[in-house]
Amino acid sequence: MTIKEQLLQEIEKVPEPLLQEVLDFLQFLQNKHQQEKLEITLLSESSLQKDWLKPEEEAAWQDL
Repeated sequence: MTIKEQLLQEIEKVPEPLLQEVLDFLQFLQNKHQQEKLEITLLSESSLQKDWLKPEEEAAWQDL
């Protein structure tokens, strides 16, 4: 049984009032993951920027 199947099975047992909390937590985790991905992207950009701005790099990409 996959994790998704296990989750669905457990959700079927949860009383209706708790389902909103489960949904809120799931959305929180998804937002947290998106935020972490964004932070990694921004950190990578500043690190790579020094190479992107080199004249030889600019020349290599100018025809695209």
